[in-house]
Amino acid sequence: MSERIRGYREALREVDDLPAYLAEHSGLPGPRGNLELAQAVAEEADPATLEELARSGDEFEAFCGVVGLGRLIADGRRELLAQLREHAGDGRWRVREAVAMALQRWGDADLPAMLDEAERWAAGSRYEQRAAAAGTCEPRLLRERAAARRVLAILDAVTATLPGARDRREDAYRTLRQALGYCWSVAIAADPVDGLPAFSRWRRVADPDVAWVVRENLRKARLTAVLGR
Repeated sequence: MSERIRGYREALREVDDLPAYLAEHSGLPGPRGNLELAQAVAEEADPATLEELARSGDEFEAFCGVVGLGRLIADGRRELLAQLREHAGDGRWRVREAVAMALQRWGDADLPAMLDEAERWAAGSRYEQRAAAAGTCEPRLLRERAAARRVLAILDAVTATLPGARDRREDAYRTLRQALGYCWSVAIAADPVDGLPAFSRWRRVADPDVAWVVRENLRKARLTAVLGR
């Protein structure tokens, strides 16, 4: 845990007006929200506050709350999974990103269970597929080959929905494609033995979006390093 997160956690224990504090320190409007503060809120806020924040119309409040749902789910509140899945399709991109972060927080505590859920999302909507890919493609979660292989299977299943797609102009589709443009490189770097053959099969598929996904991953330094071994 970074010193910034520790500092925010200490400060939050003395805060009387949480919405005002979040508004002051959110970093928004701006290109980068205060991720360290969001992580601190996810750790310090009580469950009722996190659920309330997750339902907020304020983007940063919702971001903090949704990240915190990952902590609550890791603590056993599996009934919140339906709410988290709904947030995967939120119109605000930061809230959608918070869903991926929430899955990762859950994965830190119970990776097999999180991957079970991600496999279900991989068969869902485009935004749910995006959350499944982005949420599982985190290097710290892929240290074991068994986990990396499961994530490669998720990516394979999701990528298989691109050829022949009729929703290519929709934002949800483009958002998914963008995620697949880097996720493969993360999973391959974790497990090149299984990842490279799986990825190579997609290099032979004659679909413009699959070709784009392949090109984008090949540009990533982590994949370049693997191919150069």
